[in-house]
Amino acid sequence: MTGTRGARRYAKDALALALLPLPLLAAVSAGVLGSAGAFAGGGSGGGARRWFGGGRAEDQRAGAQAAKDAAAAAFYELDTAQRGLRISVETIAAVDASPAAGRAVEEFAALGRRVDEASQAYIEAVDSYDLDRADLDAATASDARTDLTRAKDELVRVRGELERFEERLAPLLDTAETQLARLAPAVERARAALLAASDALDAARGSGLRADDQAARLAALAPELTRLNEGAGRHGVAETLRRADHVLREAETVRAEAERLPERAAEIDRRLVSLRTRAQALANRVVSVEPVMSELRRRFSAACWQDLQPVPERAAQAVRQAEGKLAEAGRAREEQRWADATALLGTVRALLNAADEAVSAAGDRLRRLDAVSEDPQQEIERTRFTIRDAQRLAMDGRHTPDPRHAGPLDDAVARLDRAVTGLEGRHPDYWRFLTETEAVRAAVGRVVEQIREERGGGPAGRGRGAVG
Repeated sequence: MTGTRGARRYAKDALALALLPLPLLAAVSAGVLGSAGAFAGGGSGGGARRWFGGGRAEDQRAGAQAAKDAAAAAFYELDTAQRGLRISVETIAAVDASPAAGRAVEEFAALGRRVDEASQAYIEAVDSYDLDRADLDAATASDARTDLTRAKDELVRVRGELERFEERLAPLLDTAETQLARLAPAVERARAALLAASDALDAARGSGLRADDQAARLAALAPELTRLNEGAGRHGVAETLRRADHVLREAETVRAEAERLPERAAEIDRRLVSLRTRAQALANRVVSVEPVMSELRRRFSAACWQDLQPVPERAAQAVRQAEGKLAEAGRAREEQRWADATALLGTVRALLNAADEAVSAAGDRLRRLDAVSEDPQQEIERTRFTIRDAQRLAMDGRHTPDPRHAGPLDDAVARLDRAVTGLEGRHPDYWRFLTETEAVRAAVGRVVEQIREERGGGPAGRGRGAVG
């Protein structure tokens, strides 16, 4: 750790000297060369400087110059450290709005004031003494050395405070840098998604589709792209990341819809053709409902068919409405109003389903009434078998039935007997008979289900085909 820090300091020192303005760098170099010349004793060459005043004054002057050089190095090291930390703190402030980040900014500001004070003391010490004066006496040189050493020591102390602050700042800086590392890829993905959406729109238009909705939504993202291009420096990292994610999602949705437009158009075309065919077929079937109703009226009592009286008109009206909605859907398709076309086709399907059910109900009623009028015994035996099977299940493993089961099953027997009795007479209500036997079987089925649930679906419950 110590070796790494030493290497880092060496690199910073070298960078600080490299960044010095040329006049300052020349001054530092002149000071160092002057000190070296003093120890060399001067010479007759034009570049040598000769000092006067005796050995003690020369020693004091050399010591003061060395102190000045050391203070200058400490000053530039502190300045370099402060500039590096300022970048780190600004990075954190741009990304992190937490209280910890706010305290770090405040602490750095306080350290900045300490840096300014130490730097001012150094500058004043340098300005107070002209170490190049030929008549510089030993006492003044000694004072210069003392003041410059004090200024250097203060610069070193403040730099130590900056280094300790930098160590405490490391976790916040790592988090901020992680956020920043996400920023560029997120913005780039958003831009790429916008480009892909634009290309998909061009392809859709190339196939003859306007894609107006998708184009409008893509155009609405233009201001967001402008803000992304303005960067996190203006809008903040967190807000820029949020905006990039929003643009990415919206652009990908637009792209997917634009790419699907040709398929969607083809699907709507297929549904239009299919539903038109179905509407025509139902229109033909509606015509056949009236003969069925005539047969029902002729052969069966009014109770068997009265509820079907509105069927022919209801079915015909549903087909007419479906045909009108189909025409609207066709116009919406031509105008490329895809959502409207899809909704209208859904309405058409519902209308045709209603018409189909109505037409089928009349034919189904006639078939069932025909069957029961020719042989009601088949329906009776089917219902009795269901009741007997349930009674056996209720008695399985018992000497007496559970009243909760026996009661409903006895009621079922009585209801069946009443339904059979209702068939007597000149004009029996076969439809009431059929609905009653169905109701009896449903009630028995509920008893069977209750028994099986109480027995946990065991072998006794599963072993019999209770309800048909």
